[in-house]
Amino acid sequence: MNIHDLFSTITERLSAGANVKNVYGEPVAVAGRTVIPIARVRYAFGGGAGGPRRGQEAGDGGGGGGGRLSATPCGALEITPQGTRFVTLHHQRIIVAALAAGFALGALAVLTTSTPVSKR
Repeated sequence: MNIHDLFSTITERLSAGANVKNVYGEPVAVAGRTVIPIARVRYAFGGGAGGPRRGQEAGDGGGGGGGRLSATPCGALEITPQGTRFVTLHHQRIIVAALAAGFALGALAVLTTSTPVSKR
């Protein structure tokens, strides 16, 4: 298999699964409201091939390839008779980090403003 065929095969296999419908499903319509899931879909691929080494015959080359597909939810498109809007999904890591930072700052504020209890 030559390098062009290898890249074509990898690209075809990855792009077949790289769409929002395959990852999150079809849009949902209920009571005049349609919700369409939105995702950031990324794929990457790479490959290589080599010719024969010294002393090998012309058909003894090697090659290989691979790829990666990832999908991250971004939000949803909400369509109603009143209009269309994009609803953003907040990532849990950001929320947890903000809560942890708030807790740490609160604890630091308590420690720096409190007066030590003296023993009698």
